[in-house]
Amino acid sequence: MPFPLSRAAAFVLALMSALPAAAERAEAAECGRASWYALTGRTASGMRADPTGFYAAHRTLPFGTRIRVENLHNGRVVEVRVNDRGPFVRGRIVDVTKAAAAKLGFISAGTAPVRVTVVGRETAAKSC
Repeated sequence: MPFPLSRAAAFVLALMSALPAAAERAEAAECGRASWYALTGRTASGMRADPTGFYAAHRTLPFGTRIRVENLHNGRVVEVRVNDRGPFVRGRIVDVTKAAAAKLGFISAGTAPVRVTVVGRETAAKSC
């Protein structure tokens, strides 16, 4: 016989079971502006920041998620892994490391219009 749960415990269990479903309902692509940063401390995931690696900060995607970032001005693409939270500037959807920004070609500009796609969910491409 199962043990009785308090209302709070039942709520937490229901919330935890809904989180994976919410992640699956996320859009296949997200469009907006990207910026770059050269953090040298610790990231929100606890990793030591590496500006020479290919990492990104995203507000909602789980840590470890691989995303494809495409610069809409020049068509350059890079694949990065989410290991931090941010950006915290209105209108921006992702921050990438300096190395990723160099590959995308927007270091001097500071920001660029991008399409962000979760790797493995590329089937439904969204136009920006």
